[in-house]
Amino acid sequence: MTDITIALSKGRIFEDTAPLLKAAGIIALDDPESSRKLILSTNRANVHLIIVRASDVPTYVQYGAADLGIAGKDVLIEHGGSGLYQPLDLNIARCRMMVAVPEGFDYDSAVRQGARLRIATKYVQTAREHFAGKGVHVDLIKLYGSMELAPLVGLADAIVDLVSSGNTLKANNLVAVEEIMPISARLIVNQAALKLKRDIIQPVLDAFSEAVKQ
Repeated sequence: MTDITIALSKGRIFEDTAPLLKAAGIIALDDPESSRKLILSTNRANVHLIIVRASDVPTYVQYGAADLGIAGKDVLIEHGGSGLYQPLDLNIARCRMMVAVPEGFDYDSAVRQGARLRIATKYVQTAREHFAGKGVHVDLIKLYGSMELAPLVGLADAIVDLVSSGNTLKANNLVAVEEIMPISARLIVNQAALKLKRDIIQPVLDAFSEAVKQ
């Protein structure tokens, strides 16, 4: 029997995906939060889950190490989406990509006056496209975490980051001033696998699609 492998990341995406997997008849036999295993068996002998960093999911799928994966739109934009089929917005792990600045910073005025802004973000591609589209000159500073610190210590004028509740911004005296785009998780498929294993991948896609509609 042909095997299929699904790449997932720990945390919110895995939790939100579990009910969709269940709807497709797939249940993990181990909890990735407590297990040290990186390849998880499921109740179906031919389906395995691999646990990778969120930012690596598209790479595993692109190169065929996984047949399917679930990744946020933010991750897919940064990756470029090359060689990936993206059939379905799963409407899970929803948040917004925002520009945020320290309280009291007049962002609109700075943009109008053509100021060159320093932007801290790990979403460099997204930020570059957004500000280029607005005709705003920016210096992009790539960070991998604690984005909110950058404006507080003078490293950046603003940040581009994912915002869910906004509590972290508020706790650090930052305010969201512009929404770049809504973000949610997408189902992605290796294009070669879809052709070669369509008979077992298509029912999974159909089950996910039905589950999302409910």
